[in-house]
Amino acid sequence: MAPADGAAERTVDRVVMRDIRKRYGMVDALRGVTLRVGPGEVIGLVGDNAAGKSTLMKVLAGAVVPDSGEIVFDGQTVSFATPRDARELGIEMVYQDLALCDDIDVAGNLFLGREPRKAGGLLLDVARMHRDARQHLDALNIRIPLTDIPVGGLSGGQRQAVAIARAVTFGPKLLILDEPTAALAVAEVETVLELIKTVSAQGVSVILITHRLQDLFRVCDRLCVMYEGTLRADLDARATSLERLVSEIVAHDQIDSGKSDAGEAGGRKGNDTTEGARR
Repeated sequence: MAPADGAAERTVDRVVMRDIRKRYGMVDALRGVTLRVGPGEVIGLVGDNAAGKSTLMKVLAGAVVPDSGEIVFDGQTVSFATPRDARELGIEMVYQDLALCDDIDVAGNLFLGREPRKAGGLLLDVARMHRDARQHLDALNIRIPLTDIPVGGLSGGQRQAVAIARAVTFGPKLLILDEPTAALAVAEVETVLELIKTVSAQGVSVILITHRLQDLFRVCDRLCVMYEGTLRADLDARATSLERLVSEIVAHDQIDSGKSDAGEAGGRKGNDTTEGARR
């Protein structure tokens, strides 16, 4: 993984989102967020519910158009009207619902909508599709023995791995993962975390949204904390404790005066959240 202070060492960030703002009616979902990600860097994007994490990432993935702000990708100012615009530049997002077809096999899901065809273009080249699928899975160290297994018959971790592998087949420069380890068993979480390490080692930048805070310290270079539509903290993962991270997420210094009853309640909330994260 790239060093957390790599901004001083690299000449061009992979992406810079500068002063991004988005308003829905009376709600300011994003209030001037600036976020930087370096090549091959893994960023943990965290925050309480409605902090603005998903909205910010949907802006980066082209699914939401911001009201104002600037996005610079590989040194060039860009704008996205649709997810296809972002994909063409090398940005892929794997949503929490995975968007897989349960009745189609692994190979079919990896190449859905862009299946290889035989000469003439009328018939699918099934043999090539399965061969290429096997190569993609092996390159990412994904342990799925057969590529003709319907995705609906796979475990949760295997399904998540297929969704990530599908995104990687597009050759992304930046991969956004929205809660990839939610509701997975311990062994399956390990599979996904190892996959993140493999992808980042290949030079792909990764932004990881998760509520499993303990996982962040396993794979992330930096931890970016959002709070009420703002980027509250940008932390070096190697120099940050779980307690400090939780304190930033709940904006502990804003809700705990250390004197009032409300402040004491805020302190208890931070401790309870920390214990929950440990569990």
